[in-house]
Amino acid sequence: MRQDVIQKQKAAMAAAGLDVLVAISPENFAYGTGFVVPSQPLMRWRHAICAVNSDGKAGIVAVDMEETTVRGKLPDADIRIWGEFTDKPMNALAQLISDLGATNGKVGLEMNYLPAGDHDHLKRLLPGAMLIAAAEIFDQLRQIKTPEEIDLLQRLSRISDTAIAASFDAVKAGMTEMDMAAALTRSVYEQGAEHFKLMIVATGPRSELPNVGPTERILEPGDICRVEIFSIIDGYHAGVCRTASVEDPPEKAVEIWKNLVECKYRVLDAIRPGASAKQVYEIFLEKFGELGLPPISFVGHGIGLHLHEDPYLGKYDDYTLEAGMVLGIEPLVYQSGHGFGLQLKDMVTVTDTGAKLLSDSTDTDTLYRIG
Repeated sequence: MRQDVIQKQKAAMAAAGLDVLVAISPENFAYGTGFVVPSQPLMRWRHAICAVNSDGKAGIVAVDMEETTVRGKLPDADIRIWGEFTDKPMNALAQLISDLGATNGKVGLEMNYLPAGDHDHLKRLLPGAMLIAAAEIFDQLRQIKTPEEIDLLQRLSRISDTAIAASFDAVKAGMTEMDMAAALTRSVYEQGAEHFKLMIVATGPRSELPNVGPTERILEPGDICRVEIFSIIDGYHAGVCRTASVEDPPEKAVEIWKNLVECKYRVLDAIRPGASAKQVYEIFLEKFGELGLPPISFVGHGIGLHLHEDPYLGKYDDYTLEAGMVLGIEPLVYQSGHGFGLQLKDMVTVTDTGAKLLSDSTDTDTLYRIG
């Protein structure tokens, strides 16, 4: 169990008047325990649950198919196993909540994750308990990363960054997006990532499409290539995007890229504790607006156990930035009007004095050149 996280949960429970806080999504289970149960994200009825009471006592509920994995990771934990075909997970959770002293207490649940049928079952099993929506508590806690989390996200950032450069170096005109993807994923695993999400390989006219995977499209001289990947370890993600040209780039691409690079540095300079997230976005707009192109509604977002988390650097909600936050910042143009899109996405942490770039393996001041 991650004792630093449990201490943060204790403080949050005291502030909210909760007796027990229950993590039931793969992301928040990983937040409390430090790992993801492998099959839970794939088969979400295979509930893995971490419950903590106001004294900091914790217990785990896990499906029988994953018992050996969970016990191997948490040999000293209080673990309750439910049979996938012989039992109901809420039976085990209700007993755990009772044993944690909240039979008639206030129980915080992830209402945006727990299925309605399971919620109703749990309510019947614990008629004296008050079941309270608590997903926002986890969202707020996860905004400020621990030093351990920041170290992991920096490692992941460098894995993603290095892998993209490796994919660019592995190809040339006449090869395919699939060739690029093969080098990309090979590098991710060679560097020690457990797996990845949302691999984007978009070249030529396809670089205008936001979230597309690789195809058999053949690379041609002058193509603009957008490549993004989220490397993962213990459920944590680091998303990095780089843009390259196959041989010499179009002049307009060089012009747009110069603007995006300047946007990146202005955003980095504006990020500091106490800064308004909305004002950081407005600083981005001042430079980006010189292109005369429609901007995205945000230029950055929190990242960690989800691909997108609070806070957002955008035009809607405002946030006050704090030390320990980790952000993905991404000046981009999908539809330039010239048949290509460009994106520059980096991982950044807010320090006591400003911003620290985590994805620092590749020089992005000029477009990467393929071939």
